[in-house]
Amino acid sequence: MKQKIKDKEAYRKVTEAFQRQKKGVTVADIVAKTALPLDTVREMVPRVADEYSARLQVTESGEILYSFPRGFTSKYRGFKARFNRLVEKFGKALKIAAKALFKVWIMVMLVGYFALFMVIALGALMISVAGSSSSNRSSNRNSGGIGGMYFASNILNLIIRIWFYSELTKSLDGRYYGYGRPNQAARPKGRPLYKAIFSFVFGDGDPNADWPSREKQAVIAYIQGNRGVISLPEFMVLTGDSPAEAEDRITGYCAEFGGLPEATGDGTVVYRFDKLLLRADKKGRPFVDSSTENFAGGIAPIKRLFSFSSNPPKMNRWFGVINTVNLVFGVYFFYNALTTGAIFTQAQFDAAPHLYRIAYLLLSRIGWETLPLMSIGLGVIPMVFSLLFWLIPSLRYLGMKETNEIIKLENLRKIGYHSIWDSPLSVKPADIAPKAEECRPKKITAAQNRIIKEIGSYTVPDVTIGPAGETVYTFKELEREKNALEKYRSEINAGASSLGKTVFDSE
Repeated sequence: MKQKIKDKEAYRKVTEAFQRQKKGVTVADIVAKTALPLDTVREMVPRVADEYSARLQVTESGEILYSFPRGFTSKYRGFKARFNRLVEKFGKALKIAAKALFKVWIMVMLVGYFALFMVIALGALMISVAGSSSSNRSSNRNSGGIGGMYFASNILNLIIRIWFYSELTKSLDGRYYGYGRPNQAARPKGRPLYKAIFSFVFGDGDPNADWPSREKQAVIAYIQGNRGVISLPEFMVLTGDSPAEAEDRITGYCAEFGGLPEATGDGTVVYRFDKLLLRADKKGRPFVDSSTENFAGGIAPIKRLFSFSSNPPKMNRWFGVINTVNLVFGVYFFYNALTTGAIFTQAQFDAAPHLYRIAYLLLSRIGWETLPLMSIGLGVIPMVFSLLFWLIPSLRYLGMKETNEIIKLENLRKIGYHSIWDSPLSVKPADIAPKAEECRPKKITAAQNRIIKEIGSYTVPDVTIGPAGETVYTFKELEREKNALEKYRSEINAGASSLGKTVFDSE
C-alpha cells in the first residue's frame, strides 16, 4: 500500500529527475537536478525507488546507485491507485481548461462586441442608404448608395478577418487564397487569437518563475565542479547578494545541502559540501556558459527581463483600435440610454439619434426588456470591459519598467562581483559595463559605484588615481583570499569523493 506523501511537489520533482536518467544516480545527483534540500531528497528517493521498483547498487563508499532497467512503471496498479492518478490528471486538465476558457472569454468579449457594434453600425448605414435611395434614386444610386455599400462591405470584411484570423497585422492578398503568383510562399500561420489577446492584457507570465530552482542548481553545480568548496565572494558572484545577505543565505545552503564552514591554514573561511560530491553523473559543469543571455561572466545565471507582450507591435495596436471602438460605442449607448431612454411612440423614435433608434429597434425584436439591454448589455458591460482592457496592461507596463530596472541592477551586480573577483588588484568602475540589455540599468554609473562600495564593506580596498585620472581600486585582501582558496582546493583529495566499485547489487 502506498504511503501518504506530505510534500507531493517534491515527490514529483524527484520522480521526474529519475525519469530523465538512463543510468544509475545517487542522492547527490538528484539534489543537483532538483535543487531540493538534501534531507528532502533522502526522504523521497527511497519512496520513488520502492514505487517504481528500482535497482539498487551499493558502492564501496557506501553510496547507493538507483536505476530502473525494467522501465519506469509504478507497482501500485490497484483501483485506488488508478483512481488517484485519474483524479490528479483530471485536476490538472481542469486547471488548463479553466485558463483556456478564460482566454477565450476575453477574446469573445473583445471581438464579439466589436462584431456586434459593427453589425449595428452596418445595419444603420444600410437603412440610411436605403432611405436616401428611395427619396432620390438616381443621385444616390450613383454616389452615396455605391459609396455606402462599399463602406459596408469593408466593415463586413473586417469583421470576418478579425473573427476567423489571428493575423490582424497582415493584409489579405491573392497568395493567401491561392490565386496570387505561384512562386510566392504561403503566409505562415499566426498564433491563436485568444492567446494573442491574453498576451496583450496580461503578458506572457513571469520569465523568472523558476528562478529559485535555477539559482540553486547553478550554486550546486559550481560546488560540485570545484571539489565541494565555495567561498563567500564566489557565492556573491553566483547570487548577486551583498556581503551581509550572502552570509545569511550561505548558512541556509549549509543547512539544506549538508555544508560546513571551515578555515584554511591562513584563516580564510570556506564552505565545504562533501556530501554533494558523492555522485555518479560526472558530466561537465552546467554553469560554465559564455552566453551573456543566460549567464553573467560565463558563471552566474542572470534573470530575464519582463516583456510587455510577445505579439508584434502592429497586432497590439489593432487590439487597441478594436477596444477603443468598443469603448466609444459603449459610452454612446450608455449615455443615450440615460438621456433618451425607452422608445414607445413614433415621435420618440424620430427624435432619437439614428444609431440608437436602429439598435433599439433591432433589440426590441428579441422580446426582452429593451432599455436594460441597451444600457447594460450595450453600454455598461462593454464600457467597463474596455476600461479594464486598457487599465490592466497600462498598470502592468508601469510595473514592468520598474521591475526590469531592479532585475538589471541585480544582474549587473553579478557582472561586477565577477569582474572584481577575477581581477581584484585593478578595479575600475568603467570596466563594469556589460553590453547585454539585461545587465544595464539606466543609472549605470551610480550602480557601478554602488557595487564597488558593497564589495568594500566586505574588504576595504586601496584607492589610487590612474594615468587618465580615473579611480582605481585594489582589493589586496581579495587577492590573498583567492590564492588561499586555490591552494586549499588543490590539497583536497579528489579520490575521496569517488563512489568506488559496486559491492552489492539488488539484481
